Amino acid sequence: MTQDCERRLEESGYSRPGFAARYDATRPRPPAVLLELLPALAGVERPRLIVDLGSGTGLSTRFWAGTSDEVVGVEPQAAMCAFAEQATQAANVRYVERPAEQTGLPDAAADIVTAAQSLQWMDLGAALAEVARILRPGGVFCAYEYVHLQTPLWKPEQVWAELRERKRRLREDRGLQAENTPVSLARVAESGVFSSVREVSLHGIEEGDGRRLVELALSEGSLVTLLEAGATEAEVGLDRLRAVAATMPRVRWWIGYRALVGRA
Repeated sequence: MTQDCERRLEESGYSRPGFAARYDATRPRPPAVLLELLPALAGVERPRLIVDLGSGTGLSTRFWAGTSDEVVGVEPQAAMCAFAEQATQAANVRYVERPAEQTGLPDAAADIVTAAQSLQWMDLGAALAEVARILRPGGVFCAYEYVHLQTPLWKPEQVWAELRERKRRLREDRGLQAENTPVSLARVAESGVFSSVREVSLHGIEEGDGRRLVELALSEGSLVTLLEAGATEAEVGLDRLRAVAATMPRVRWWIGYRALVGRA
């Protein structure tokens, strides 16, 4: 992990007290279709080993507990890794506190390697080289992130989207660290470590109310650190989100995901 990656992680807000618990409680879960899709693409019914890079609180790691012999989460931040360990009951899931670029795992050991909402935090070239090293021939890499939220109500997600755009502009105006740009398909393909690379769209279905929507906004370190830097809730639009959320019942959430899939 480069010094720049270390600095960005340190400034992310993810290590703040209580942040990991909020993150784990409110962030979207991995789309269930991955449980079927990725083993099929890797040509196995039950993977021997799945490695989850940038595993955070373990949301995207313990997700695989029932469908794989062994799951290893790799997470460089101590607070996130500690939370993941106490939140995970499955005996076949473990965590290592290491950067994704240096997992310490054996060569060609993994059937599947994933990176959930985390690839943009990594030194891409070094991380993909490590993925290529630990994946067996024919194994599959999948980096995925949520990109859209839709509810039957329309208004809440509109206000949420406006908040995220205001947050981006305010961070820029105040000279704060820019939010990480999602990694493109072209950059993954240009790495040359995969025999085939493609982008797919997926979706998950969950439920949420207004409280979860506000907590979801606050589960993004870029908002937490912006508020710490002196931005007001009115400036960023959090007051408006709270007002809309106060009347929002528990409803279905359709969550759209973008996934980059590569075959070793």
